[in-house]
Amino acid sequence: MQSRRVVITGMGQISPLGMDLDSFSAALEAGTSGIRKIESLPADALPSSYAGEALDFTGNIADFGEVDKNQTRSIRKNLKVMCREIQMGVAVAQRALQHSSLALGSYDPERSGVIFGSDYMMTTPEEFDKATAACVDEANEFQFEQWAEKGLPEVTPLWLLKYLPNMPASHVAIFNDMRGPNNSITLREASAGAALGEAMMTIARGHADVIVAGSTGTRVHETRTCHAYLQDPIAQGTDELSGKCLPFDLNRKGMIIGEGAGALVLESLEHAEARGAKILGEIIGQSICTGWNPDRTPDRATSISNAMAVACRDAGIKLSEIQHINAHGLGSQQSDWDEAAGLTRFLGDKTQDIPVVAMKSYFGNLGAGCGVIEVIGSLLAQQKKSLPGTLGYSTPDPQCQLNVSAEPQAITSDGVFVSLNFSPQGQASAIAIRGV
Repeated sequence: MQSRRVVITGMGQISPLGMDLDSFSAALEAGTSGIRKIESLPADALPSSYAGEALDFTGNIADFGEVDKNQTRSIRKNLKVMCREIQMGVAVAQRALQHSSLALGSYDPERSGVIFGSDYMMTTPEEFDKATAACVDEANEFQFEQWAEKGLPEVTPLWLLKYLPNMPASHVAIFNDMRGPNNSITLREASAGAALGEAMMTIARGHADVIVAGSTGTRVHETRTCHAYLQDPIAQGTDELSGKCLPFDLNRKGMIIGEGAGALVLESLEHAEARGAKILGEIIGQSICTGWNPDRTPDRATSISNAMAVACRDAGIKLSEIQHINAHGLGSQQSDWDEAAGLTRFLGDKTQDIPVVAMKSYFGNLGAGCGVIEVIGSLLAQQKKSLPGTLGYSTPDPQCQLNVSAEPQAITSDGVFVSLNFSPQGQASAIAIRGV
């Protein structure tokens, strides 16, 4: 079967830079950071008091955009079985569909699907307050042997549905009557690229005409934040520098936690043209690779280099055709060194010719939510014909020999860019997209 072309017709995002595309684009253009003092958690109890919170998102039905009455009723009814990450994922999917003007009933349900990426989702301690209290004896000691009889009955029967990582794709499919291919991918920060790649291939091989592809994630969470501080290289302290994400900069102090979600509506070119849709870009290449050393430690430089090479080979493009690279740019020392090594290996003598932008400098690490939001950032930049600079980049790290974009620079609307993301475990995903 001849491969079909896959185009982007809708975008939706929720991030520390707002919930609508205009505010997101304006923040990038103005160099405005969404990283500020934490409001949803007790900042004084944390090693750092800064985060990229999606403060505009409240979980109110209005946050889901202009949905019709039946969808409003259905979404509102199900909000109680959605944790915040799932709510954000559903909201950006609805916003992307609205942006694409793809109304419910205007597409074939059997040839429409949903593919979503996410982190693993963690419960909050409050979910078990009553159950735990029911198992505490007179000496205030927890008695585990009473859990089955006294504890479990106090846990809400639908508790698990609030935290299953396959639920964003499930809810979006149900709310929009999309009965075709449905998949959920959990590869930490590499999830977004993997979801977009799977969606592209599903349409290209003729198994669907429309796919809503997205990702949602968070590091700002009662339990997840504790895990992040124990596991990830996070910028710690209360000084101003601790509240900045500075990818590839010599003075970077570490990762900044954040939260967000993004979604794209993908269609076959024929389907989009038949309904007169506005085409925003075309996905022309994708890949996901893993790198491991003999001692079973991740070889991120190799996985990054391979992912970039495969995505460009898949797209049929040369290095000279890449307009810019939207880098992972975590802002931690070793992660940036590994990324720079992988990109330098891939780019070779073109390393200083191709601009690299790191959009996490604007909002921090949103977990699985980062990748699609960064793709949207590049597409919006192409529409404005101006690539934003990497916020705060001023002192190059000698071990990161990349052409990091420090100031806004003119670009064309129809150029090719590659978006890269990778996990600490060595999984890297890359997506090549051509603008219009």
